[in-house]
Parts: sequence; structure tokens; C-alpha cells
Amino acid sequence: MNKELIWVLSLLVIAILLFICGKLRMDVVALLVIVAFVLSGTLTLQEATMGFSDPNVILIAALFVIGEGLVRTGVALRMGEWLIKVAGSSETKMLVLLMATVAGLGAFMSSTGVVAIFIPVVIGVAAKMNTSPGRLMMPLSFAGLISGMMTLVATPPNLVVNSELLRNGIPGFGFFDVTPIGLVALVLGIGYMLVARLWLVTPTHQDEAKKRVRRTFRDLIHDYKLSGRARRLAVRPGSSLIGRPLDDLQLRQRYGINVVGLERWRKFRRVMVPVTGTTEFYSNDVLLIDMSAAEIDLREFCSENQLEPMILRGEYFSDRAQDVGMAEVLVIPDSELQGKNLREIAFRTRFGVSVIGVRRRGAVQDGALNDLALELGDILLVIGDWKKITQLQQQKRDLIVLNMPVEVDDVAPASSQAPHAIFCLALMVAMMLTNEIPNPVAALIACLLMGKFRCIDMDSAYKAIHWPSIVLIVGMMPFALALQKTGGVKLIVDGLMDLAGGRSPYVMLLCLFVLCATIGLFISNTATAVLMAPIGVAAAQQMGVSPYPFTLIIAVAASAAFMTPVSSPVNTLILGPGGYRFSDFVKVGVPFTLLIMVVSVLLVPVLFPF
Repeated sequence: MNKELIWVLSLLVIAILLFICGKLRMDVVALLVIVAFVLSGTLTLQEATMGFSDPNVILIAALFVIGEGLVRTGVALRMGEWLIKVAGSSETKMLVLLMATVAGLGAFMSSTGVVAIFIPVVIGVAAKMNTSPGRLMMPLSFAGLISGMMTLVATPPNLVVNSELLRNGIPGFGFFDVTPIGLVALVLGIGYMLVARLWLVTPTHQDEAKKRVRRTFRDLIHDYKLSGRARRLAVRPGSSLIGRPLDDLQLRQRYGINVVGLERWRKFRRVMVPVTGTTEFYSNDVLLIDMSAAEIDLREFCSENQLEPMILRGEYFSDRAQDVGMAEVLVIPDSELQGKNLREIAFRTRFGVSVIGVRRRGAVQDGALNDLALELGDILLVIGDWKKITQLQQQKRDLIVLNMPVEVDDVAPASSQAPHAIFCLALMVAMMLTNEIPNPVAALIACLLMGKFRCIDMDSAYKAIHWPSIVLIVGMMPFALALQKTGGVKLIVDGLMDLAGGRSPYVMLLCLFVLCATIGLFISNTATAVLMAPIGVAAAQQMGVSPYPFTLIIAVAASAAFMTPVSSPVNTLILGPGGYRFSDFVKVGVPFTLLIMVVSVLLVPVLFPF
């Protein structure tokens, strides 16, 4: 072992230790690795920064953007809503559909993004079923990880091993070459989780989960005693409300009725439009009103103004969370709002949102809020357009937004463009299947079309890219080259050959899976794939067999990060909402990882013979 190799291995150990202790961000560690390689002379500047020019880095960034386009257009959220509708109150059916849906979506977009979308869905489902979120959160994360085995573009480790094949002049994998393994893993995962979920529920876990979960519309409705206060009223032709601004109607002053939303027909469907003091009503509009301070019988009010009561499904606009926002705001010191009531402030006209609840010193205020003089420390529950509520976060002079409910994460600002987003995704997959257009170019075309169709804007596109992941990949790539230049890859391969070279290739597959899974306990699955891919190719060449089984087993092992909450961002995401401990992942994840190992070692050579 030469000095240069000792230096490279030492640097690798230091990087792993830094990853484990978490004192520095992983992307910062990756950049420090690049600097260390160049300053030590182990690699040239061009070699150390070659990751920035790797086509797969562009592809991974583009896939983040496409995933965000599916979120912004509401495609992913609609899947969640469909899930709740179909599963009903059956936890077993919910688990099966949840894992299948998440694995399917994760095949084409970031598994981390998919899991983040479905966390509030699972919380809502658990609340309706009166069960612990922990019974569904881990199945959710396992499905997100299994989705990485579904397609070539499902997860960065797949693209890393594919890139290593191409770098060695070997044709890469096809788009669906890994799919059979993913389908088998999904079926096994569903069956396993139907049993393993029973190990995940304790009263302590449920209590911890409730403490850590962000508040929802349902929580705010309960806390502010809002149930039963909402009504939907359709404006009929000839109504005295038509064509008149809301402020001129003085509905609050005359009737104690607060208009907090408005549905209007546009392009053959009802959409929510923001309500301000200057909003005029049209025939066939549907008013969403708060009756908490009403001073008149509803039927009398409707008869007098030619309005027709309509069915209101859901609990106080919770079914309209895509269009109507809700948040708590705090009146701060030195605010000019203190001592004035909402009418004097012209709150709705000034801020574009309506106050539907006030909490003072922990107690919810009853009666007509319009005449209540605001005091320092009052917490106001406001409802209105999500954009207006978001703007309140920039307004620091009088109010501070205390917290936004989880539903804000599900808002789809480009929901009308959902068909276009689906078309872009389908086109990208079709182009990748033809092999006529390089995968990065196909993904870039899909991104540009999403921009053209207004599924996503440039600011959202840049924010969607998880830059720490990109930098991590770029920073870890030089390790593979450095190990090759200094003989590290040969040393590891020789060790593997001594252990398994004289035996069946199946034994080598087993060794590669174990080594990859072990490294993945300490560093990200992407970094693991970067380190292991050249070892897999070199081992295959030395044994004189096809490199495809060896590289594919590395990709599968990298996705099989089930054993600890830090093995993958997907696991980390559900740790709090599920109320889990580290030991829960070990207890559930280790057996399933062993199961995936056995199945993949037997199945991979069937798909890609030695």
C-alpha cells in the first residue's frame, strides 16, 4: 500500500466520520474533499471537478425540476386525495394503495419529494381512522426507497452505476431494466409491512408523534371552535348583491355575516377567487360565509337577498385547502392595530384576508369579532387566498405569522396545468425508451416544456433542485478516480477476489450487497454508489463475467437503506411524524434488508446472466 493510497483512504475515513457526526453539512464535506485532492496533488483540478461536467448530474437536477412541476400542478396531491377516497376506513387497503402509489410516483420523481407530499396525507388518514400515524409512516418511507428500484431515473444511485458502465465503454441499462426487481421488492414490502406495522405502535410513540406534527386545518378548527359556522350560498339572478362591492353591502354591520371566500365559474369549473372589500358579486357566484356572529335567521337572509343555500362538504373549508388558506398571526408590540377593532382597521381591505377567530391569553373570544378591540399578544386566525397569507410573512410592522398549517405544503399554484405536466412526464419517458435521445437531453426537453406550459417558473425550478445532493455527488466522484489512480480499487477488488473469487459469482454478488449496505449505514446511498460502482465493474472484469449483475446489485443495495433513520433522507423525514426511535428502524429495517438481499442475489442473475 503506497503513501498516496494511504492518504486517499485516510481522507475517505475522515469524510465518513464527518458525515456521521453531522458537525458539517454533507455538501460542505464534499467540497472540502475536492479542495484536499487538488492541494495534495492527488488529482488535477480538472480531475477533481469532473463531476460538474457529468451528464448525469444535469439529469438528476432536471428530475428535481420535473418532480416540482408535478407538485405545483397538483398531480401528486390528486393521487393522495384519490388514495383516501378509494381506501375509505380500511387501514389494510390504505397501506397497500399507499405503498403502490408512492412507489409508482417515486419511479419518475424524487422519492424524498413524494414522501414529503404524502406525510400530511398519512396524518389526515390516521386522524380519520383514529389510529397512530406510526402504523403508516414507515410503510410510506419503505415504499419511497423501493421506488428507487422501479426505473433507471428513479434515484441517483441508479444513474451513478449506469454512468460508470458508460465510462468504461459498456452500454448502459435500459429505462425499465430494473423494474422487475422493484416490482418484486414492492410486493414483498407490502406483505412484510402488513405484519411489521403491528410492531410500530405504542402509546409513547403516538404521544411523541402528536407533539412533533405541524398543525392542520382540523387542529385550528377545533382550537378556535369553528365547527358548524360555515355556509355556502349561491347568488341567484336578480339578487340585490349582484354588481355591488362587498364593502358597500356592509354585510357584517347589517347582519353579522362575514364573507370569507367566493367560488366563481371559470372555464367550465368552479374556482376560488380572493375576496376583498372591492370584490363585486356576479350571478351564480357561491359565497362562503362565517355565521359565528350572525344576527339574522339564515333563511330570512337568503330570501331577502335571493340566495340559495348549498351543501358544504368537509369541516369549515378543510376540503378547500388547495384554494383557501388559513394561518395564525400575532399582534406585535408598537403595532398601530392595538386598541382598534377590525372595522376601524379595515382589516380585510388592508391585508386581503379575513379574521375568523381571536385567541386572547389562551382563551378563544366569542361573539362579533368585528367590534373587538385588538390587544398586544392577541393571536388572530385568518383565512383567505394563500398568496395573501404568504405576503403577511413579509409584513413585520404590525403582525407576525406564527405558523402555517401543513396544508400550505400541498398548495398547487398551477393546478390548471396538470394535464400539461402529465404530458411532459409521458414525453420524457417515451424519449428515454427510444434510446434515440440521451436521457439528460430528454429530461431538459421536459423541463423546458413545463416552463412553456407554465407548470413551473424559473424561480421555483431553481429552488426545486436539491443543491446539497448535487454538490455531494460532484464532491464524491473524485474518490472513485483517486482510488483507481492510487490502486485502491484494485486493493478492494483483490480482497473481494480472495474472499469470493474462487467461488460462485453469486457469492460475489452477496459480498457486494453486504459491503454496499454496510457503507450505506454511514454515508448517503448516492455517495455509496459513487464509491462502489467502479469496484463492481472491476470485480466483474477480473472474474471474466458480465458487469451488469454486479453493478445492478450495487444499485439495489444502495436503495435498500431501510436499517437506520439516517440511511436516507426519506427515513429522516418520517422519524418525527411517525414518533419513531432509532431502534424502530433497526427492528423493522434489518429483517427486510436481509430479505431484499436474498431475493436480489437470486433474481439479478436471472435478469442479467453472468
